[in-house]
Amino acid sequence: MITRRTLLAATSAFAAAAAAEPVLAATGNDPQQKVDFLFVQTAKSLAFDGLNNKLVLEGISPITLFFSDRPERIAGNMQTAIFVPFWDKGKNSFLSDPPNADISILEGNKLHQVVAVLQDPVLTDDTLTYTARVLKGAIPARGELVSVFIDVVGMPATPVSYAGVARRSYRRAVIYH
Repeated sequence: MITRRTLLAATSAFAAAAAAEPVLAATGNDPQQKVDFLFVQTAKSLAFDGLNNKLVLEGISPITLFFSDRPERIAGNMQTAIFVPFWDKGKNSFLSDPPNADISILEGNKLHQVVAVLQDPVLTDDTLTYTARVLKGAIPARGELVSVFIDVVGMPATPVSYAGVARRSYRRAVIYH
């Protein structure tokens, strides 16, 4: 059972780890092991400027979900405000290899699914803007109830990368009781 004391300690550890610079630490993880994480973001609505390829997610959730596939089966969440700077950290970051994303949008009663490459995230209050290059489908100019499924970022599950440190901290704060 999770007590307030345990939750407070985990939250404090999470906050400290999120603010920390990458450090080397001993872990039980295999240095060669990679964990692929997928991310999910939701927003109340979107606006898309096709001329400038700007995808604006309005009313973005303050939480970005993440999960991995087998064998790790890690799931958790991180603040969207932490996810955005995480975008360009580490050797195998989204900056060096922009991710594909499935963007699901409700336009009236019609569901649109679009595959796009996302780049250059900018978060301002509850608005998240991406540069989006559409690969399949068409993003409507306006839409409601948006879910963005961001493709994997594969990084070593070791402390040598920012993402490795962040992932272990999230796992400890969110997964382990």
